[in-house]
Amino acid sequence: MSYDLIVLGSGPSGYVAAIRASQLGLKTAIVERESLGGICLNWGCIPTKALLKSANVFEYIQHAADYGISVGNAKADFNGMIKRSREVANGMSKGIDFLMKKNKIDVIKGTGKLKPGKKLDVTGEDGKVTTYEAKNIIIATGARSRQLPNLPQDGKKVIGYREAMSLPNQPKSMVVVGSGAIGVEFAYFYNSIGTKVTIVEFMPTIVPVEDEEVSKQLERSFKKQGIDIMTEASVEGVETKGNGCVVKIKTKKGEEKIECDIVLSAVGIQANIENIGLEEVGIVTDKGKILVNEYYTTNIPGYHAIGDVVPGPALAHVASAEGIICVEKIAGHHPEALDYGNIPGCTYCNPEVASVGMTEKQAKEKGIEIKVGKFPYSASGKASAAGAKDGFVKLIFDAKYGEVLGGHMIGANVTEMIAEIVAVRKLETTGHDLIRTVHPHPTMSEAVMEAAAAAYGEVIHL
Repeated sequence: MSYDLIVLGSGPSGYVAAIRASQLGLKTAIVERESLGGICLNWGCIPTKALLKSANVFEYIQHAADYGISVGNAKADFNGMIKRSREVANGMSKGIDFLMKKNKIDVIKGTGKLKPGKKLDVTGEDGKVTTYEAKNIIIATGARSRQLPNLPQDGKKVIGYREAMSLPNQPKSMVVVGSGAIGVEFAYFYNSIGTKVTIVEFMPTIVPVEDEEVSKQLERSFKKQGIDIMTEASVEGVETKGNGCVVKIKTKKGEEKIECDIVLSAVGIQANIENIGLEEVGIVTDKGKILVNEYYTTNIPGYHAIGDVVPGPALAHVASAEGIICVEKIAGHHPEALDYGNIPGCTYCNPEVASVGMTEKQAKEKGIEIKVGKFPYSASGKASAAGAKDGFVKLIFDAKYGEVLGGHMIGANVTEMIAEIVAVRKLETTGHDLIRTVHPHPTMSEAVMEAAAAAYGEVIHL
Protein backbone atom coordinates (compact mmCIF):
# COMPACT_ATOMS: atom_id res chain seq x y z
CA MET A 1 0.00 0.00 0.00
CA SER A 2 1.18 3.51 -0.79
CA TYR A 3 0.26 6.71 1.06
CA ASP A 4 1.09 10.42 1.01
CA LEU A 5 1.80 10.16 4.76
CA ILE A 6 2.20 7.41 7.34
CA VAL A 7 2.31 8.36 11.02
CA LEU A 8 4.00 5.93 13.41
CA GLY A 9 2.24 6.30 16.77
CA SER A 10 -1.23 7.63 17.64
CA GLY A 11 -0.64 9.80 20.71
CA PRO A 12 -1.47 13.53 20.81
CA SER A 13 1.28 14.27 18.27
CA GLY A 14 0.49 11.38 15.95
CA TYR A 15 -3.30 11.42 15.76
CA VAL A 16 -3.42 15.24 15.52
CA ALA A 17 -0.86 15.17 12.68
CA ALA A 18 -2.89 12.48 10.88
CA ILE A 19 -6.14 14.47 11.16
CA ARG A 20 -4.52 17.71 9.94
CA ALA A 21 -2.94 15.80 7.04
CA SER A 22 -6.32 14.40 6.05
CA GLN A 23 -7.87 17.89 6.24
CA LEU A 24 -5.16 19.06 3.82
CA GLY A 25 -6.02 16.32 1.35
CA LEU A 26 -3.17 13.88 2.05
CA LYS A 27 -3.90 10.15 1.85
CA THR A 28 -2.96 9.18 5.41
CA ALA A 29 -2.44 6.08 7.54
CA ILE A 30 -1.56 5.75 11.22
CA VAL A 31 0.25 2.80 12.82
CA GLU A 32 -0.45 1.91 16.47
CA ARG A 33 0.61 -1.17 18.46
CA GLU A 34 -1.62 -0.54 21.50
CA SER A 35 -4.64 1.77 21.86
CA LEU A 36 -5.44 4.87 19.82
CA GLY A 37 -4.60 8.04 21.73
CA GLY A 38 -1.26 6.78 23.03
CA ILE A 39 -0.07 7.25 26.61
CA CYS A 40 -1.79 10.65 27.02
CA LEU A 41 -5.32 9.39 26.50
CA ASN A 42 -4.87 5.88 27.89
CA TRP A 43 -2.29 6.11 30.67
CA GLY A 44 -1.38 9.78 31.13
CA CYS A 45 -3.11 13.15 30.92
CA ILE A 46 -6.73 11.99 30.75
CA PRO A 47 -7.02 9.08 33.23
CA THR A 48 -4.88 10.92 35.81
CA LYS A 49 -7.23 13.91 35.64
CA ALA A 50 -10.14 11.51 36.22
CA LEU A 51 -8.40 10.18 39.35
CA LEU A 52 -7.62 13.70 40.54
CA LYS A 53 -11.28 14.70 40.09
CA SER A 54 -12.27 11.75 42.31
CA ALA A 55 -9.77 13.02 44.91
CA ASN A 56 -11.25 16.57 44.65
CA VAL A 57 -14.79 15.26 45.19
CA PHE A 58 -13.68 13.19 48.19
CA GLU A 59 -11.94 16.23 49.67
CA TYR A 60 -15.06 18.37 49.17
CA ILE A 61 -17.16 15.78 51.01
CA GLN A 62 -14.65 15.63 53.87
CA HIS A 63 -14.82 19.43 54.19
CA ALA A 64 -18.56 19.70 53.55
CA ALA A 65 -19.12 21.16 57.04
CA ASP A 66 -16.98 24.17 56.01
CA TYR A 67 -19.70 24.94 53.42
CA GLY A 68 -22.60 24.44 55.85
CA ILE A 69 -23.45 20.93 54.67
CA SER A 70 -23.77 17.83 56.86
CA VAL A 71 -22.61 14.59 55.24
CA GLY A 72 -22.33 11.06 56.65
CA ASN A 73 -19.09 9.13 56.95
CA ALA A 74 -17.71 9.12 53.40
CA LYS A 75 -15.20 6.48 52.32
CA ALA A 76 -12.83 6.50 49.36
CA ASP A 77 -13.58 3.55 47.06
CA PHE A 78 -10.13 3.09 45.50
CA ASN A 79 -11.22 0.43 43.01
CA GLY A 80 -14.24 2.52 42.03
CA MET A 81 -11.97 5.50 41.34
CA ILE A 82 -9.63 3.37 39.23
CA LYS A 83 -12.62 1.90 37.34
CA ARG A 84 -14.01 5.37 36.54
CA SER A 85 -10.57 6.52 35.39
CA ARG A 86 -10.27 3.55 33.01
CA GLU A 87 -13.79 4.15 31.65
CA VAL A 88 -12.97 7.81 30.92
CA ALA A 89 -9.76 6.75 29.12
CA ASN A 90 -11.55 4.07 27.10
CA GLY A 91 -14.23 6.55 26.08
CA MET A 92 -11.59 9.01 24.85
CA SER A 93 -9.79 6.26 22.89
CA LYS A 94 -13.08 5.34 21.18
CA GLY A 95 -13.46 9.04 20.34
CA ILE A 96 -10.11 8.96 18.49
CA ASP A 97 -11.28 5.83 16.64
CA PHE A 98 -14.35 7.81 15.50
CA LEU A 99 -12.14 10.74 14.39
CA MET A 100 -9.95 8.39 12.34
CA LYS A 101 -13.03 7.02 10.51
CA LYS A 102 -14.52 10.50 10.08
CA ASN A 103 -11.29 11.77 8.49
CA LYS A 104 -10.85 8.61 6.34
CA ILE A 105 -7.50 7.75 7.94
CA ASP A 106 -6.43 4.10 7.68
CA VAL A 107 -5.59 2.65 11.10
CA ILE A 108 -2.93 -0.08 10.86
CA LYS A 109 -2.64 -2.20 14.02
CA GLY A 110 0.84 -3.49 14.75
CA THR A 111 4.45 -2.57 15.50
CA GLY A 112 6.15 -0.41 12.89
CA LYS A 113 9.78 -0.41 11.83
CA LEU A 114 11.28 2.20 9.51
CA LYS A 115 13.03 1.08 6.32
CA PRO A 116 15.14 3.07 3.84
CA GLY A 117 13.33 4.41 0.76
CA LYS A 118 10.37 5.80 2.77
CA LYS A 119 9.07 2.37 3.66
CA LEU A 120 7.63 0.97 6.88
CA ASP A 121 7.34 -2.67 7.93
CA VAL A 122 4.41 -3.38 10.25
CA THR A 123 4.30 -6.61 12.27
CA GLY A 124 0.72 -7.49 13.13
CA GLU A 125 -0.47 -9.39 16.20
CA ASP A 126 -0.35 -12.60 14.13
CA GLY A 127 3.37 -12.01 13.45
CA LYS A 128 2.77 -11.28 9.76
CA VAL A 129 4.89 -8.44 8.32
CA THR A 130 3.37 -6.01 5.79
CA THR A 131 5.41 -3.33 4.02
CA TYR A 132 3.88 0.09 3.40
CA GLU A 133 5.37 3.07 1.61
CA ALA A 134 4.68 6.80 1.73
CA LYS A 135 5.97 10.08 0.36
CA ASN A 136 6.49 11.11 4.00
CA ILE A 137 6.74 9.24 7.30
CA ILE A 138 6.30 10.89 10.73
CA ILE A 139 7.80 9.24 13.81
CA ALA A 140 5.54 9.90 16.83
CA THR A 141 6.39 6.96 19.09
CA GLY A 142 6.29 8.93 22.37
CA ALA A 143 8.03 8.02 25.61
CA ARG A 144 7.86 5.79 28.68
CA SER A 145 8.73 6.01 32.37
CA ARG A 146 12.49 6.50 32.78
CA GLN A 147 14.30 3.73 34.64
CA LEU A 148 17.09 4.63 37.07
CA PRO A 149 19.86 2.03 37.71
CA ASN A 150 19.37 2.23 41.49
CA LEU A 151 15.58 2.21 41.17
CA PRO A 152 14.67 -0.67 38.82
CA GLN A 153 10.91 -0.98 38.33
CA ASP A 154 9.39 -4.42 38.89
CA GLY A 155 5.82 -3.27 38.18
CA LYS A 156 4.62 -4.59 41.57
CA LYS A 157 6.42 -2.78 44.41
CA VAL A 158 8.58 -0.32 42.48
CA ILE A 159 6.28 1.11 39.84
CA GLY A 160 5.99 3.80 37.14
CA TYR A 161 3.03 6.09 36.38
CA ARG A 162 1.28 3.39 34.39
CA GLU A 163 0.97 0.97 37.29
CA ALA A 164 0.19 3.87 39.66
CA MET A 165 -3.21 4.34 38.03
CA SER A 166 -4.18 0.67 37.96
CA LEU A 167 -3.00 -0.82 41.29
CA PRO A 168 -5.23 -3.69 42.50
CA ASN A 169 -5.34 -2.30 46.07
CA GLN A 170 -4.75 1.07 47.70
CA PRO A 171 -1.32 1.09 49.40
CA LYS A 172 -1.15 2.18 53.05
CA SER A 173 2.13 4.01 52.39
CA MET A 174 4.04 5.20 49.34
CA VAL A 175 7.35 6.88 48.57
CA VAL A 176 7.22 9.07 45.44
CA VAL A 177 10.65 9.65 43.88
CA GLY A 178 10.69 12.88 41.86
CA SER A 179 8.44 15.92 42.27
CA GLY A 180 7.73 16.99 38.71
CA ALA A 181 4.12 17.05 37.49
CA ILE A 182 3.70 13.25 37.56
CA GLY A 183 5.19 12.90 41.04
CA VAL A 184 3.19 15.66 42.75
CA GLU A 185 -0.09 14.72 41.05
CA PHE A 186 0.13 11.13 42.28
CA ALA A 187 1.39 12.28 45.70
CA TYR A 188 -1.69 14.50 46.03
CA PHE A 189 -4.09 11.78 44.80
CA TYR A 190 -2.85 9.01 47.07
CA ASN A 191 -2.48 11.30 50.11
CA SER A 192 -6.01 12.65 49.67
CA ILE A 193 -7.53 9.15 49.85
CA GLY A 194 -5.55 8.18 52.96
CA THR A 195 -2.20 6.73 51.79
CA LYS A 196 0.81 7.97 53.78
CA VAL A 197 2.96 9.72 51.16
CA THR A 198 6.60 10.79 51.24
CA ILE A 199 8.09 12.78 48.33
CA VAL A 200 11.85 12.45 47.69
CA GLU A 201 13.30 15.19 45.47
CA PHE A 202 16.95 15.54 44.41
CA MET A 203 16.72 19.32 43.87
CA PRO A 204 16.39 21.93 46.68
CA THR A 205 12.68 22.56 45.90
CA ILE A 206 9.71 20.47 44.75
CA VAL A 207 8.36 21.16 41.24
CA PRO A 208 11.88 22.47 40.53
CA VAL A 209 11.09 23.94 37.08
CA GLU A 210 8.61 26.37 38.65
CA ASP A 211 9.24 29.83 40.11
CA GLU A 212 10.75 29.45 43.60
CA GLU A 213 7.82 31.21 45.30
CA VAL A 214 5.39 28.75 43.68
CA SER A 215 7.52 25.79 44.80
CA LYS A 216 7.59 27.07 48.39
CA GLN A 217 3.81 27.66 48.42
CA LEU A 218 3.11 24.14 47.11
CA GLU A 219 5.47 22.69 49.72
CA ARG A 220 3.58 24.54 52.46
CA SER A 221 0.21 23.36 51.12
CA PHE A 222 1.40 19.74 50.78
CA LYS A 223 2.85 19.68 54.31
CA LYS A 224 -0.47 21.07 55.60
CA GLN A 225 -2.19 18.14 53.83
CA GLY A 226 0.12 15.68 55.63
CA ILE A 227 2.60 14.85 52.85
CA ASP A 228 6.21 14.38 54.00
CA ILE A 229 8.74 16.11 51.76
CA MET A 230 12.47 15.38 51.54
CA THR A 231 14.40 17.77 49.27
CA GLU A 232 18.09 17.57 48.35
CA ALA A 233 17.70 13.82 48.81
CA SER A 234 18.33 10.84 46.53
CA VAL A 235 17.23 7.22 46.58
CA GLU A 236 20.29 4.97 46.80
CA GLY A 237 18.40 1.69 46.58
CA VAL A 238 15.20 -0.21 47.44
CA GLU A 239 14.93 -3.56 49.20
CA THR A 240 11.81 -5.45 48.12
CA LYS A 241 12.37 -8.82 49.80
CA GLY A 242 9.68 -8.70 52.53
CA ASN A 243 6.03 -7.66 52.31
CA GLY A 244 6.83 -4.06 51.47
CA CYS A 245 9.83 -1.94 50.54
CA VAL A 246 12.70 -0.42 52.48
CA VAL A 247 13.91 2.72 50.70
CA LYS A 248 17.46 3.90 51.37
CA ILE A 249 17.64 7.67 51.03
CA LYS A 250 20.79 9.80 51.06
CA THR A 251 20.16 13.21 52.64
CA LYS A 252 22.30 16.12 53.80
CA LYS A 253 22.17 14.63 57.32
CA GLY A 254 23.20 11.13 56.22
CA GLU A 255 21.37 7.97 55.14
CA GLU A 256 17.76 7.38 56.16
CA LYS A 257 15.55 4.33 55.67
CA ILE A 258 11.81 4.54 55.03
CA GLU A 259 9.46 1.55 54.97
CA CYS A 260 6.51 1.65 52.60
CA ASP A 261 4.20 -0.57 50.54
CA ILE A 262 4.95 0.98 47.14
CA VAL A 263 7.69 3.11 45.57
CA LEU A 264 6.57 5.26 42.63
CA SER A 265 9.41 6.27 40.33
CA ALA A 266 8.46 9.63 38.80
CA VAL A 267 11.92 10.74 37.65
CA GLY A 268 10.92 11.66 34.13
CA ILE A 269 10.54 9.85 30.85
CA GLN A 270 12.67 8.43 28.07
CA ALA A 271 11.85 8.49 24.37
CA ASN A 272 10.77 5.32 22.54
CA ILE A 273 13.42 5.37 19.80
CA GLU A 274 14.83 1.83 20.13
CA ASN A 275 14.04 -0.92 17.60
CA ILE A 276 12.13 1.34 15.22
CA GLY A 277 14.74 1.29 12.44
CA LEU A 278 16.44 4.66 12.98
CA GLU A 279 19.92 3.19 12.55
CA GLU A 280 18.96 1.32 9.37
CA VAL A 281 17.59 4.52 7.80
CA GLY A 282 20.51 6.63 9.10
CA ILE A 283 18.43 9.05 11.20
CA VAL A 284 20.62 11.01 13.63
CA THR A 285 19.87 11.05 17.36
CA ASP A 286 21.49 12.86 20.29
CA LYS A 287 21.03 12.30 24.05
CA GLY A 288 18.18 9.89 23.43
CA LYS A 289 16.19 12.21 21.12
CA ILE A 290 15.76 12.43 17.34
CA LEU A 291 17.33 15.59 15.88
CA VAL A 292 15.03 17.65 13.64
CA ASN A 293 14.86 21.11 12.08
CA GLU A 294 12.26 23.75 13.07
CA TYR A 295 9.66 21.97 10.91
CA TYR A 296 10.47 18.52 12.38
CA THR A 297 12.28 17.00 9.41
CA THR A 298 15.16 14.66 10.30
CA ASN A 299 18.51 14.55 8.50
CA ILE A 300 16.95 12.08 6.02
CA PRO A 301 14.44 13.77 3.66
CA GLY A 302 10.92 12.34 3.90
CA TYR A 303 11.34 11.24 7.52
CA HIS A 304 10.01 13.52 10.25
CA ALA A 305 9.69 13.29 14.05
CA ILE A 306 7.39 15.02 16.58
CA GLY A 307 6.38 14.85 20.22
CA ASP A 308 8.32 13.26 23.05
CA VAL A 309 10.94 11.75 20.70
CA VAL A 310 12.37 15.18 19.79
CA PRO A 311 14.06 17.79 22.05
CA GLY A 312 11.77 20.22 23.88
CA PRO A 313 9.13 19.98 26.61
CA ALA A 314 7.48 16.54 26.73
CA LEU A 315 3.92 17.86 26.90
CA ALA A 316 0.81 16.76 25.01
CA HIS A 317 -0.09 20.28 23.84
CA VAL A 318 3.45 20.80 22.52
CA ALA A 319 3.27 17.45 20.68
CA SER A 320 -0.03 18.40 19.02
CA ALA A 321 1.29 21.81 17.94
CA GLU A 322 4.41 20.15 16.48
CA GLY A 323 2.24 17.68 14.58
CA ILE A 324 0.20 20.44 12.94
CA ILE A 325 3.28 22.51 12.00
CA CYS A 326 5.07 19.44 10.60
CA VAL A 327 2.12 18.38 8.42
CA GLU A 328 1.38 21.90 7.15
CA LYS A 329 5.02 22.18 6.02
CA ILE A 330 4.80 18.77 4.30
CA ALA A 331 1.63 19.96 2.51
CA GLY A 332 3.48 22.99 1.14
CA HIS A 333 2.07 25.61 3.52
CA HIS A 334 4.19 28.19 5.35
CA PRO A 335 3.53 27.60 9.07
CA GLU A 336 5.15 29.73 11.76
CA ALA A 337 7.77 27.81 13.76
CA LEU A 338 6.76 26.99 17.33
CA ASP A 339 7.80 29.48 20.03
CA TYR A 340 9.14 27.20 22.77
CA GLY A 341 9.48 30.22 25.07
CA ASN A 342 5.70 30.57 25.26
CA ILE A 343 4.60 27.07 26.26
CA PRO A 344 2.32 26.77 29.30
CA GLY A 345 2.99 24.06 31.87
CA CYS A 346 0.21 22.80 34.16
CA THR A 347 0.21 20.55 37.23
CA TYR A 348 -3.17 19.35 38.45
CA CYS A 349 -2.57 18.68 42.15
CA ASN A 350 -4.38 20.77 44.76
CA PRO A 351 -3.57 23.65 44.75
CA GLU A 352 -3.06 23.63 40.99
CA VAL A 353 0.14 25.04 39.47
CA ALA A 354 0.46 26.76 36.08
CA SER A 355 3.20 28.82 34.46
CA VAL A 356 4.52 30.23 31.21
CA GLY A 357 7.65 32.12 30.24
CA MET A 358 10.56 33.11 32.49
CA THR A 359 10.75 32.72 36.24
CA GLU A 360 11.88 35.74 38.28
CA LYS A 361 15.28 34.09 38.77
CA GLN A 362 15.72 33.43 35.00
CA ALA A 363 14.83 37.04 34.13
CA LYS A 364 17.34 38.38 36.67
CA GLU A 365 20.04 35.98 35.44
CA LYS A 366 19.55 37.41 31.93
CA GLY A 367 20.19 40.88 33.35
CA ILE A 368 16.73 42.18 32.47
CA GLU A 369 15.35 45.01 34.60
CA ILE A 370 11.96 43.74 35.76
CA LYS A 371 8.77 44.69 37.53
CA VAL A 372 7.07 41.95 39.56
CA GLY A 373 3.41 41.97 40.59
CA LYS A 374 1.82 39.45 42.93
CA PHE A 375 -1.79 39.07 44.02
CA PRO A 376 -2.71 36.54 46.73
CA TYR A 377 -5.85 34.42 46.59
CA SER A 378 -6.47 35.45 50.22
CA ALA A 379 -7.46 38.89 48.81
CA SER A 380 -9.71 37.42 46.08
CA GLY A 381 -13.45 37.54 46.72
CA LYS A 382 -14.15 34.52 44.52
CA ALA A 383 -11.37 32.46 46.16
CA SER A 384 -12.80 33.32 49.63
CA ALA A 385 -16.31 32.39 48.52
CA ALA A 386 -14.98 29.12 47.07
CA GLY A 387 -13.05 28.30 50.26
CA ALA A 388 -9.81 28.16 48.26
CA LYS A 389 -7.63 30.92 49.67
CA ASP A 390 -4.26 29.13 49.19
CA GLY A 391 -2.30 30.54 46.28
CA PHE A 392 -1.40 33.60 44.24
CA VAL A 393 -0.81 34.98 40.75
CA LYS A 394 2.65 36.38 40.02
CA LEU A 395 3.50 38.28 36.84
CA ILE A 396 6.92 39.41 35.64
CA PHE A 397 7.27 42.36 33.26
CA ASP A 398 10.14 43.93 31.37
CA ALA A 399 10.49 47.30 33.18
CA LYS A 400 11.50 49.12 29.97
CA TYR A 401 8.89 47.92 27.48
CA GLY A 402 6.14 46.45 29.69
CA GLU A 403 6.37 43.05 27.97
CA VAL A 404 4.96 40.13 29.97
CA LEU A 405 8.04 37.95 30.54
CA GLY A 406 6.41 35.30 32.69
CA GLY A 407 3.29 34.23 34.53
CA HIS A 408 3.36 31.94 37.60
CA MET A 409 0.21 30.81 39.35
CA ILE A 410 -0.73 28.49 42.17
CA GLY A 411 -4.29 27.98 43.39
CA ALA A 412 -7.75 26.85 42.32
CA ASN A 413 -8.49 27.04 38.55
CA VAL A 414 -5.04 28.35 37.55
CA THR A 415 -4.62 25.63 34.90
CA GLU A 416 -7.57 27.27 33.10
CA MET A 417 -6.35 30.84 33.74
CA ILE A 418 -2.80 30.48 32.36
CA ALA A 419 -4.03 30.55 28.74
CA GLU A 420 -4.73 34.28 29.13
CA ILE A 421 -1.04 34.93 29.79
CA VAL A 422 -0.01 32.69 26.85
CA ALA A 423 -2.35 34.70 24.58
CA VAL A 424 -1.21 38.14 25.79
CA ARG A 425 2.43 37.11 25.41
CA LYS A 426 1.71 35.91 21.86
CA LEU A 427 0.02 39.24 21.10
CA GLU A 428 2.90 41.22 22.73
CA THR A 429 0.50 42.88 25.16
CA THR A 430 2.00 45.21 27.82
CA GLY A 431 1.39 45.33 31.54
CA HIS A 432 -0.69 48.49 31.16
CA ASP A 433 -2.88 46.77 28.54
CA LEU A 434 -3.52 43.96 31.03
CA ILE A 435 -4.43 46.41 33.81
CA ARG A 436 -6.93 48.14 31.47
CA THR A 437 -8.49 44.85 30.36
CA VAL A 438 -11.71 44.61 32.36
CA HIS A 439 -11.94 41.22 34.06
CA PRO A 440 -15.28 39.81 35.25
CA HIS A 441 -16.12 39.99 38.96
CA PRO A 442 -16.11 37.86 41.00
CA THR A 443 -13.68 35.46 39.35
CA MET A 444 -10.30 33.94 40.09
CA SER A 445 -9.10 35.54 36.83
CA GLU A 446 -9.33 39.02 38.39
CA ALA A 447 -6.11 38.07 40.18
CA VAL A 448 -4.33 38.39 36.80
CA MET A 449 -5.44 42.00 36.38
CA GLU A 450 -4.66 42.75 40.04
CA ALA A 451 -1.17 41.19 39.80
CA ALA A 452 -0.44 43.38 36.76
CA ALA A 453 -1.69 46.41 38.69
CA ALA A 454 0.48 45.44 41.69
CA ALA A 455 3.59 45.50 39.46
CA TYR A 456 2.86 49.13 38.55
CA GLY A 457 1.74 50.34 42.01
CA GLU A 458 -1.93 50.54 40.96
CA VAL A 459 -3.39 47.52 42.80
CA ILE A 460 -6.82 48.24 44.31
CA HIS A 461 -7.66 45.27 46.54
CA LEU A 462 -4.40 44.85 48.43
